[in-house]
Amino acid sequence: QVQLVESGGGLVQAGGSLRLSCVASGRTFSRDAMGWFRQAPGKEREFVAAITRSSSTTVYADSVKDRFAISRDNAKNTVYLQMNTLKPDDTAVYYCATDLIHWPEKFASWGQGTQVTVSS
Repeated sequence: QVQLVESGGGLVQAGGSLRLSCVASGRTFSRDAMGWFRQAPGKEREFVAAITRSSSTTVYADSVKDRFAISRDNAKNTVYLQMNTLKPDDTAVYYCATDLIHWPEKFASWGQGTQVTVSS
């Protein structure tokens, strides 16, 4: 029943930065853990990062540790993914997720995604 809308994707040169946003609506946002996932053409959906409702705990995939940062602003019903030092391998459609099933990588509800393309 929750609605998730991602934004902030685009084309960026390798080494650059981008910040994705995901606005949630339809139910109490602050009660839910949130995650970011990505899917490249021909690949399975991949876990990127997750954050608890209070922002007390975050988890990152090894491939993005020290480069990406997940955060949230519950007053704005928004979760962010700050992406730095982007690589061509980061090219994918990025999805935000909620309705946690099993922490930190299993969620039930998804947004429509936003495209991130990193040129070399």
